[in-house]
Amino acid sequence: MTAATPPLVLDIDGTLTDGSGRLDPRIFEYLPEWEAPLVLATGKAFPYPVTLCHFLQIDETVIAENGGVVLADGEVSYQGDPERAAEAVATFEERGGDLEWSGFDSINNWRETEIAASVSADLGLLRSVAAEYDLEVFDTGYAYHLKTPGVEKGVGLRAVADTLDLDPAEFVAVGDSINDASMFEVAGRSFAVANADDAAREAADAVVEGSYFDGTASVLDSL
Repeated sequence: MTAATPPLVLDIDGTLTDGSGRLDPRIFEYLPEWEAPLVLATGKAFPYPVTLCHFLQIDETVIAENGGVVLADGEVSYQGDPERAAEAVATFEERGGDLEWSGFDSINNWRETEIAASVSADLGLLRSVAAEYDLEVFDTGYAYHLKTPGVEKGVGLRAVADTLDLDPAEFVAVGDSINDASMFEVAGRSFAVANADDAAREAADAVVEGSYFDGTASVLDSL
């Protein structure tokens, strides 16, 4: 790593994708060439970012499930209470709630520290049940995440930095959503892409002109 090449932490959805949600093919040009540590951070289940690292042929360094699972230097660490989340969902469904994922639930099948519901689910009932179990519901704009309070991407970034023996302030972060705000607060520099929500825009040091990976690519080019 050179002084001109900082470590990165990049959100995936809305940041490495295009407007339709597909991965932008340019990530296969940009990311494998990065000369410093690169972390993929997502609200998705643990296997998703690990698989993306595999196909990018980069080190498997990830923050998954909004900080619930962290992998760095071959070490995995977990946050949160998945059993309590499962019990809360059972109560939610007993009271008529539905996670609203049709067919095979690939959203939660491999999730280890939290449970996610569709944004079409009954948010009022979900929040009520979560409170009974001392859990919180985090709305990323993509899904409602039922999780242990305090588990967030910023916590995950600190864990990654500690494992890699780096200062979190060395990292440059790029994201688009409220679940990136804590990551922005921990990183030394942070950028929100133009499609970012209000929370991400307010937390970021700068908002770039480009949306989706166009915006991310502009940050990488500038670095």
